[in-house]
Amino acid sequence: MTYRSPFPDVEIPEIPLPQFLFQDVAKWPEKPALMDGPTGRSVSYKQVAGGARKLAAGLAARGFEKGDVFAIYSPNLPEYAIVFFGVALAGGINTTANPLYTAEELAHQLNDSGARFLITIPQFLEKAQEAAAASDVEEIFVFGEAEGATPFMALLQHDFAPPEVEIDPKEDLVALPYSSGTTGLPKGVMLTHYNVVANISQCEPIEKMDPEETTIGILPFYHIYGMVIILSMALRSGATVVTMPKFELDQFLQLAQQHAMKNLYLVPPIVLALAKHPMVDEYDLSSVEYVTSGAAPLPAPVAKACSERLDCIVKQGYGMTELSPVSHIAPRDREIKLESSGVAVPNTEFRIVEVGTDEDVAPGEKGELWVRGPQVMKGYLNNEQATRNTIDDDGWLHTGDVAVVDEDGYVYIVDRVKELIKYKGFQVAPAEVEAVVQSHPAVADAAVIPSPDEEAGEVPKAFVVLKPGQTATAEEVMAHVAEHVAPHKKVRRLEFVQEIPKTASGKILRRELVERERATASS
Repeated sequence: MTYRSPFPDVEIPEIPLPQFLFQDVAKWPEKPALMDGPTGRSVSYKQVAGGARKLAAGLAARGFEKGDVFAIYSPNLPEYAIVFFGVALAGGINTTANPLYTAEELAHQLNDSGARFLITIPQFLEKAQEAAAASDVEEIFVFGEAEGATPFMALLQHDFAPPEVEIDPKEDLVALPYSSGTTGLPKGVMLTHYNVVANISQCEPIEKMDPEETTIGILPFYHIYGMVIILSMALRSGATVVTMPKFELDQFLQLAQQHAMKNLYLVPPIVLALAKHPMVDEYDLSSVEYVTSGAAPLPAPVAKACSERLDCIVKQGYGMTELSPVSHIAPRDREIKLESSGVAVPNTEFRIVEVGTDEDVAPGEKGELWVRGPQVMKGYLNNEQATRNTIDDDGWLHTGDVAVVDEDGYVYIVDRVKELIKYKGFQVAPAEVEAVVQSHPAVADAAVIPSPDEEAGEVPKAFVVLKPGQTATAEEVMAHVAEHVAPHKKVRRLEFVQEIPKTASGKILRRELVERERATASS
């Protein structure tokens, strides 16, 4: 059975993303588009749109051409928008990297994406230089100034207009974020201008912000949730985004109070803090009307506690990088079902399919969620096999998540086919972490799975087999991993075992370990 959105289809313009977002800049040219939360420094809509044009011209002067890739390795800053949309105006592709990546993780993305240029902040320059040296990056830019990099402002010193670039919205890429998909190592997700324009258009009837609204930009812009739902959708609406380079609860609460924020787009760990942390009582959050949680499932008791404490509506959405990112969201004007990820957004179809087959399950039964719509990615960069494994010949994207749909069309995510770990909403690929664990000289074999955790949702747990005659403590192995991966990929629990369960062909039976771990956690 194919389910559709309860909302009528919307018209999706076939225009480049910057043109779509900046159509109404003349209505509010001096209004702050983005504001740095810690300092209060802001950039207006006119400055963002004009800065993007100048940056496109500056890139063209350096030989940057349509289809070239520009890497952004930075926390959330107001200037992030100028770079992202300037690259888009130049016909380039933004590959956004986690600012907590190690040099080796960043180098992998730079090489896989083929990035020509890279921008970062002075504090990350050393790692950026190390990664760039292991890639074909031609020049490093830096917000502010730092020795060994070109100042960001050097890209804006061009008074001539950027070159006119012919963009085919349905074919040309605007963003190349990295995702582990349903399995394996991180892969470049090819998102076209049309994909992102479509998803904003699909969300507007349900989630459109008001021009006088101010929202918090705490979710990282390198992540698809922050990139599209916060940064892009807010700029389309004429709202103001207050950025935070890192999450600190007291500053987050102070900013929400100071700016009388109405809508907060968050992830489960922050919702948990709003529900339980005593510091919340020190601030006035009476302006908050809606909290929308995404990136990972939000437990109903946490949603209920947050809703009651703040006297606001708490609801969920569902998506993934490969869906640009939203396919489902709980509408504000309908019944809120705390455990549900909501209904399909306009122009979206979905199915619930028996795992391992292409047969639809009966209504109310569990099955893998398949989605089809204009927000479905073009594919994975340089990986046709992974693309074919994820998007079938009929255009259905197989999400790897197990879901149930009720009689009202509300979807509930209940399990996962894919082997990803969701740590505070961030993806962790077990195979990637296993390779690092196995590189420890005392380790013979290892398996990594998600272990349930109230605050993080899930944390990476390693099952480790030591080599005969070798000794190592759990702390030593975990410290070894921490040296080589970003913080969200660190092993936070470790158990030594005699052997790792595997199939006859040698594939790790992670499901067996996951079920054992869940049983232990619930006992």
